[in-house]
Amino acid sequence: MRKTFKYRLYPTRKQEALLIRQLEECRWLYNHFLEHRRDAWDWYGAGLSLYTQIGTLPSLKKIRPALETVYSQTLQSVAVRIDLAFQAFFRRVKTGEDPGYPRFKGKGPYSSLTFPQWNSGCDLTGKGLSKIGTVPVILHRPVEGKVKTCTVLRSSTGKWWVSLSCEDVPETVLPSNPLPVGIDVGIKTFASLSDGTAIENPTFLKHSAKRLAQAQRKLALQEKGSSERARIKKVVAKIHERIAFKRSDFAYQEARKIVNAYGRIFVEDITVNEMNSHRCLNRSIRDVAWSQFFLFLSYKAENAGREFRKVNPAYTSQTCSSCGHRQKMPLSCRTYVCPCCGMEKDRDHNASLNILRLGLSSRG
Repeated sequence: MRKTFKYRLYPTRKQEALLIRQLEECRWLYNHFLEHRRDAWDWYGAGLSLYTQIGTLPSLKKIRPALETVYSQTLQSVAVRIDLAFQAFFRRVKTGEDPGYPRFKGKGPYSSLTFPQWNSGCDLTGKGLSKIGTVPVILHRPVEGKVKTCTVLRSSTGKWWVSLSCEDVPETVLPSNPLPVGIDVGIKTFASLSDGTAIENPTFLKHSAKRLAQAQRKLALQEKGSSERARIKKVVAKIHERIAFKRSDFAYQEARKIVNAYGRIFVEDITVNEMNSHRCLNRSIRDVAWSQFFLFLSYKAENAGREFRKVNPAYTSQTCSSCGHRQKMPLSCRTYVCPCCGMEKDRDHNASLNILRLGLSSRG
């Protein structure tokens, strides 16, 4: 299987200045390639291919010598990013969507450097990064498998990270466990399991809302372009970053507990982006991060040799898990009372039992 390992980098001030300079050169190149594609279509009605743009790099280096400070394959990866952006744009056009045209990158959005080949311009222990040197890194866990690509990125808070994409990562198969479980996610309760277990919602965003609002009000009062605005903007970014760290850590731990305890895991196949249109609940839906939880759960289950399957969530909250009777259930009603068989269960627990039934029936 393929897996990504992320580590924290601690570059020196000189190394950080060189990294920022390389990011600026890649950003300039990205905007240059985008402008050429746009002009070629406007003037000649034809597009430019990936390899055509890569072939212009030697002449561009003569016009802009600063490009020589960036590793050659990293410059080529910029052209790959442009090509992928246009592929996604035309694919969405063909499906009938109305996508936005690829945009020019400002100073902030371009924040990563990609080295397509390991030990070719990038290494953590030997020569380090090309034209940068060996950058101190915290290897909090060993790298597994064969490293294919290396990406150095800078977060909005100024922290530097390195992501190593590895393939042929050995699986950590757990002992066989036939115990199945259905999982219903929600807002009041983060997740309800079919065995009656309920995982409480930590509401990380709600607990930090007051501090975040104070920082955002201070940011709104500052003059655009001032150093004080940049400082407070970083404070706001740190609050968001801390919330994201807490949320992902919580999802990791709960996913690991479920994978260790159950052998067959069934969840709802929900589209979170469509649910975010709910005006009253969109902030709470984003805070629980169901998609992130399902992602962690799926790859941990695969790595452990567990079964993971998504089922259609239609009517799981409206159907009685005991007799199959269906009735309307408004969100304000938290207890399911069946008028046919008299069953009375928590709304989310009843839905998790229906998810388990659908999951087992889908397996045949």
